[in-house]
Amino acid sequence: MDEWKLPWEGGCLCGGIRFRVSAPPLLTMACHCTGCQKLSASAYSLTMAVPSNGFIVTQGEPVVGGMHGPHRQLYCPHCKNWMFTHPHGLDFIVNVRATMLDEHRWYVPFVEVFASEKLPWATTAATHSFATQPDLEGYTPLIETFAREGARPV
Repeated sequence: MDEWKLPWEGGCLCGGIRFRVSAPPLLTMACHCTGCQKLSASAYSLTMAVPSNGFIVTQGEPVVGGMHGPHRQLYCPHCKNWMFTHPHGLDFIVNVRATMLDEHRWYVPFVEVFASEKLPWATTAATHSFATQPDLEGYTPLIETFAREGARPV
């Protein structure tokens, strides 16, 4: 656990919402889907899957925003930063927006998903790429490999 230098603190642009991560991420990802492109106003979104029991909002009350679908994207009600997502049917994880961490320069996406929708010039350092997403069982070996090889805070 020392290699992860936990806990990590993070928050939105205005500081109204603050959170703490106390468990290592299961996986770091870049998503190229058109939904993430629009939500992040970028070529892709950066996220890390954190165990739910290792994530807590320590200040403020985030609100649901974004696509209002089965995946609940949570935002700061004041500055409107997209901060994290509760994926539908996966209550054991929270997808935290990597750049919301106070210290995120160490972050490297290990997996990229929805590469079939990526902008032609968009590249990442991800070592695993998928046209859409692996099924849930397909994530197991990726999580195991990330635990050994994924980027760590410096």
